[in-house]
Amino acid sequence: MKIIAIDPRVDPLWQRLVNCKESDVFHSPGWMTVLANTYGFDTRAYLLLDEFGEPVAGLPYCNITDIRTPRAVTLPFSDYCDPLVDDLDQWQALTAALFRHGTTYKTRCLHNNVILDDPRLSLVNKARWHGIEITGDDAMIWVGLDASARRAIRKAKRCGVQISVADSKEELRSFFELHLQIRKYKYQLLAQPYKFLENIWDQFIAKGDGFLMLARYQGELVGGALFLEWRQKLYYKFNASNPELVACRPNDLVLWEGIKYALDRGINYLDLGLSDWEQEGLVRYKRKYATDEKTISFLTHGNGAANKSTPQIDSLLPKLTDLFTDESVPDAVTERAGEVLYRFFV
Repeated sequence: MKIIAIDPRVDPLWQRLVNCKESDVFHSPGWMTVLANTYGFDTRAYLLLDEFGEPVAGLPYCNITDIRTPRAVTLPFSDYCDPLVDDLDQWQALTAALFRHGTTYKTRCLHNNVILDDPRLSLVNKARWHGIEITGDDAMIWVGLDASARRAIRKAKRCGVQISVADSKEELRSFFELHLQIRKYKYQLLAQPYKFLENIWDQFIAKGDGFLMLARYQGELVGGALFLEWRQKLYYKFNASNPELVACRPNDLVLWEGIKYALDRGINYLDLGLSDWEQEGLVRYKRKYATDEKTISFLTHGNGAANKSTPQIDSLLPKLTDLFTDESVPDAVTERAGEVLYRFFV
């Protein structure tokens, strides 16, 4: 066996690996290109090759060097990104190369439990994950939904909520502004830069590998969700809604139409993504639809060469977030703060 380092965004060996493994959209070259183009992250991967030079295992990561402690992450701003390994031997071979860097390593694991048995890793957090098997026809799926989900979808239709698929970046921008407002005014959090969504549009939606579904009420944008497609799976990545019109249940109708879209495309699974462990409202919402629920494990290795200023920076970021998400701050300033600060939240 041989270990090599590659750029997974462009190296055909990475594409061959993800095609033969149980991979997710976060392993895709398109997703890694989004991270690199938005934040300038140095995206790399270690591959384990067999005697014929074919990839049998792989581990992507980004080296991040900034005002905080240097760190390697698999992968930034990704719900999870399991190592593409079959056993602990493959994992240890790949990490032997990665850990030689001497920096802190962070990863989030969902489907591959191999690395949970590695004593070198520490569990530092966890999150909930939900998914939906899409089988049969829409009538069969409808019956399988929770009764509260069916009521919400019927209510959205009675209210006259209209669903459409975005076909321009102007609509993407409107969706982003709704997303920014819900992050700011409901959760007191910054939003990812608009450039992040633009790069997702360019790498996925413009290529037919995803779509932005929007909900309107009396002509006004009231909700929406951005879906990505990868290897017969659909991923519910971003959502937004107008809190003043949430009683019309626009996002329930958006999700139902997304399920029907997947069914029409022959897609057999919908990944509903990560929910914070204590985010009970979002968890209840996803449970109305989900057929599967699992835990995402947040794991770390080592402390790296600690930057003496890191503790002060870590305490400063929440304070800056509170400052820039205050209701008195113009939304344009809040957006700009996200552009400057969000890269440090990893």
